[in-house]
Amino acid sequence: MQTSIARSLLQNPEVAHAESILRKCVHCGFCNATCPTYLLTGEELEGPRGRIYLMKNVLEGKITLTDSVVRHIDSCLSCFACMTTCPSGVQYSHLVDETRARIETEYRRGPLDRLQRMMLALTLPFPGRFRMSLRMGRLAKPFAYLLPATLRAMLALTPARIPPPARLATPGVHSAQGARRARVALLTGCAQQVLGPEINDATVRLLTRLGCEVVIPPAMGCCGALVFHMGDRPGSLPHMRRNIAAWTAEMDGEGLDYIVINTSGCGTVVKDYGHILANEPEWSGPAARVAAIAKDLSEVLAALGVPKDLHGAVPPLRLAYHDACSLQHGQKVRQPARTLLRQAGFEVVDVPEGHLCCGSAGTYNALQPVTAAELGRQKAGHIARTGAAAVATANIGCMEQIAQHSDLPVLHTVQFLDWATGGPRPQGLPE
Repeated sequence: MQTSIARSLLQNPEVAHAESILRKCVHCGFCNATCPTYLLTGEELEGPRGRIYLMKNVLEGKITLTDSVVRHIDSCLSCFACMTTCPSGVQYSHLVDETRARIETEYRRGPLDRLQRMMLALTLPFPGRFRMSLRMGRLAKPFAYLLPATLRAMLALTPARIPPPARLATPGVHSAQGARRARVALLTGCAQQVLGPEINDATVRLLTRLGCEVVIPPAMGCCGALVFHMGDRPGSLPHMRRNIAAWTAEMDGEGLDYIVINTSGCGTVVKDYGHILANEPEWSGPAARVAAIAKDLSEVLAALGVPKDLHGAVPPLRLAYHDACSLQHGQKVRQPARTLLRQAGFEVVDVPEGHLCCGSAGTYNALQPVTAAELGRQKAGHIARTGAAAVATANIGCMEQIAQHSDLPVLHTVQFLDWATGGPRPQGLPE
């Protein structure tokens, strides 16, 4: 694709990188065939190719960031199925991230939109605040009819039950059982600490059972992904720097073999820290070091291997494995979890149209509730066709989204693997 971006703009490394991405696009449109919003609407500007043209024209100064342009960028899920499909290797994720950051600095959103985004940015990355906001949300539900539609949609996502904090996955060092095979840091997430603390507990149990010393640094916090994908770079970078400092301190101390991430939405961004902070001299080196050893939990478990003598007797449950977009498209990791679950004794089936997003996409189901709900209903229908007794996946956002539309229990992969190797039976499974 030819570009004509002003030389003055190309002095900005982010713009120069965006131009290099644009030049790889050959207009083929293969990306549209796997784009959830394009498949829902059939509109060119609701697909990756159309959005790429919009972003190109903005950078070239041919159009401005109008309400219509921003609406089409906002409606992108950042599921990155287009990158899996693209034959030219277009790094769409970096392109849309640059555009979203530009929107937040050059475009004035409406008051309600600004309020909603501010509420998400000030609560989701902070477990204490998020837990309190959910409690307040439960109290406010009877009065939801008084709120604007977008805020009603946010309130509808409030779970009926808020689980207690994690019992095991607390800050500190958790010793390996038997001989130490690896030393790892575990990112416990932010929303996951509130919505799915049992996931982190299961992760600590399983990793220590497999001979890992698990470190949960007290200074660690949100990875910055949720705020970053909303385009708020100034708000996301402090989260990233804090985690990089906490992890590099461990790397320079007793050392780390892996930084383990059991929320794939976080993993996609942490693995990209080297790019995100590449233009910050003080942080670019440490960010690259962190990204180099960041791994999804399934990758670490596959590398460690699960000894057969640890496998317990579990019923041959039929599990529908849902590929989180951030794992299959963002990180290009698909097979390890399937293999591990089968080795543990479960029957694993793929979900039809599994390359399509469930509609969670970080804060998408709060900011774009109508589209998210339709994608959630479609995903639940595809899952029902498998005849599975339960759903396994690798991302807390997907778990919450699918559970909104399906009657099946939806659990993290690690909960099944922990159970199969001596841990407790996960709650909610069929007898």
